[in-house]
Amino acid sequence: MSAIFDHIAALHGKRNWGSVLDAGTGINSLRWLRGRKADSLTAVTGAELMVRRIEEALGPSPANERIVTGNWADPDFLRNETFDVVLADYLIGAMDGFAPYFQDEMIERLRLACAGRLYLVGLEPYVLDKPASAEGEIVFRIGRLRDTFLLLSGQKTYREFPLTWVTRHLERAGFKTIDIRKFPIRYRARFVNAQLDMCINRLHLVPDDLRTALADHVEELRRQALRLEAKNEGLRLGFDYVVAAEPA
Repeated sequence: MSAIFDHIAALHGKRNWGSVLDAGTGINSLRWLRGRKADSLTAVTGAELMVRRIEEALGPSPANERIVTGNWADPDFLRNETFDVVLADYLIGAMDGFAPYFQDEMIERLRLACAGRLYLVGLEPYVLDKPASAEGEIVFRIGRLRDTFLLLSGQKTYREFPLTWVTRHLERAGFKTIDIRKFPIRYRARFVNAQLDMCINRLHLVPDDLRTALADHVEELRRQALRLEAKNEGLRLGFDYVVAAEPA
C-alpha cells in the first residue's frame, strides 16, 4: 500500500466507511478500497477498457461492489446518489481526457455526492515554470516533450491542478478542509522510461520531417535523465497531495 493510502487510512481512523464512491477508479484505488470495511462500493470509470483491466487485475467484483461506466459531465449520471466516503484519486488531473474544462464543475459534483468525507488526491503541476535545480529541470523537460508529442499526434495533454486551485474550489463548492498533506516526489528510472517510451510510441503519428530529429532528442534526453537519476538516487521535484474535506 502506498504512503498516500496509508495516510488516508490513518486519517479515517475508526470512522465507519459506509457507502463509498471511487469517483475516478483505477486498479490501485479499487484494490485498496476493497480492503476497507465498506457496506457498498461504487467505482466510476469513463472507459470500458478500464473495466476489463480491473477484471483482469483484480478478478470479479465482490457482492457489495458495482463498477459504473459514465461521464460526470452528464448531469443525470449518478444523480441524487450520495455516499458516506468519496475518493477522488488523481481524478481532477485526468478529466481532460473525458470532460475537458469541467474540473471546476466536477468539484461541485463531488460536493453533491459527498455526505460525509472526501479524500482528494492530486499532483502539483511540474510543467508550468522551469525549476532551478538540475533534477527539476530534467523532469520539466521530459514533461514538456511528452506534451509536445501528444499535441503533434492530435491527442490531449495532461493537465494537473495546483493544490491552491483545489482548496479554493473546494471551499467555493461548500466543503470545509479537514487536513492537507504533501508527499514530496522522487522520480525514478521507471518514470523516465515510461514518459519517453510514450513519446517513441507516438513517433509514427508526428509529421514525417520531424521524426528523426525528435527520436534523437528523446534518446538524448533519456540518456541525460537516467544518468542524473542514478547519480542522485532519483529526481526530486514537486509533490503529490491529499486533501481531506467535509461538507461545511
